[in-house]
Amino acid sequence: MTEVLSPVTEEVVASVPAASMEETDAAIARAHEAFPAWKAMSPGDRGRLLRRFASIVDDHIEELARLEVRNSGHTIGNARWEAGNVRDVLAYYSAAPERLLGHQIPVPGGMNVTFHEPLGVVGVIVPWNFPMPIAGWGFAPALAAGNTVVLKPAEVTPLTAMRLAELALAAGIPEGVFTVLPGKGSVVGERFVTHPLVRKVCFTGSTEVGKRIMAGCADQVKRLTLELGGKSANIVFADADLEKAAAAAPSAAFDNAGQDCCARSRILVQRPVFDRFLELLETSVTAFRCTDPADSDAEMGPLISAAQRESVASYVDGADVAFRGSAPSGKGFWFPPTVLLAHDENDRHWREEIFGPVVSVLPFDDEAAAVELANDTEYGLSGSIWTSDLGRAIRVSRGVETGNLSVNSNSSVRYWTPFGGVKQSGLGRELGPDAVAAFTEVKNIFFSSE
Repeated sequence: MTEVLSPVTEEVVASVPAASMEETDAAIARAHEAFPAWKAMSPGDRGRLLRRFASIVDDHIEELARLEVRNSGHTIGNARWEAGNVRDVLAYYSAAPERLLGHQIPVPGGMNVTFHEPLGVVGVIVPWNFPMPIAGWGFAPALAAGNTVVLKPAEVTPLTAMRLAELALAAGIPEGVFTVLPGKGSVVGERFVTHPLVRKVCFTGSTEVGKRIMAGCADQVKRLTLELGGKSANIVFADADLEKAAAAAPSAAFDNAGQDCCARSRILVQRPVFDRFLELLETSVTAFRCTDPADSDAEMGPLISAAQRESVASYVDGADVAFRGSAPSGKGFWFPPTVLLAHDENDRHWREEIFGPVVSVLPFDDEAAAVELANDTEYGLSGSIWTSDLGRAIRVSRGVETGNLSVNSNSSVRYWTPFGGVKQSGLGRELGPDAVAAFTEVKNIFFSSE
């Protein structure tokens, strides 16, 4: 059994069984047995079941949100959005089975057509920082394409995924089609990689672990989607609306206590407005509400664990702290929103993913320097550009090496647009209209007329 702790109270909120290798194999076998009937189900019927699943999730938004607050320490506002995102992703992909179209390709001597065939069993490995939405990003398009899914939640945050599995059964999703299997990554996750009946693995987590999974999948040429680390840049030019950029910067860096691979944890500010921006940022950071995540006005809760708090603190110790916000004392894995001054691009806190409420600030001189600094990282997941010059926005957007960018905004994720990284931030794309096709193989068939 695994004891699940509340990051707010440090108390045990649940004890969850940890699946063994044998139990993992049995779950994969059940998913494999369920696959032919799920694949053969008419697209309309499969879509109706996914819409029913979305409707039942909608009926349980508040329950799921409260459960996430207890398990993960997310603010209640964020947790409601996250549960709603699962609903929306299911509803969005419920239309996909009837729209997963192949092509008729003109050829001499007959007819040529293509089909999108589902892969089979898909293993989805979900991290602890966003347990609900990232689960939905994996299982919804996979199910829509006709695959069966075995999902492993993070050991410390399994509760909402387990509840979603119950709601799937209540919606009429057949046994074995969608299974949630709590357990250790070294057991369940590793078995997804090595088991020959698992035809694709979707992993969200650290770049280090992602590399190991990619190497393991190579042995079977297994399909893979990776969404990994980030160290995204928030670029503020002198002609930007500084008040707006500074007001938005805390949520861009500290949302979910900074435990976000999209966090804009490097702020690049053009030198003529550097001091003014810091003044505005300090006002925003000190007003950022880090408090009991169950409170409706909370903007940030605690870190996930004591170990994560220690890791985050190691980046701040000895660094040049510009200013900090406040955080509760006493029980809970709290850490205050913190702004560090980077003296050059080699500072450890500037280069490494901290995964906590810490942001580094560095000045730059011109457009070319901004792009060079933004790209000087192994990561490339997200980022923002603040400017009133449309031409500059276009040039810098094209120049920055990243999978997702926002101009005069810090928004990274919309379920109807693609999401994913470049360089060591990942492989493949989630969400958007093309995600379902990533859970299929294209089969080409030629019919001779001769």
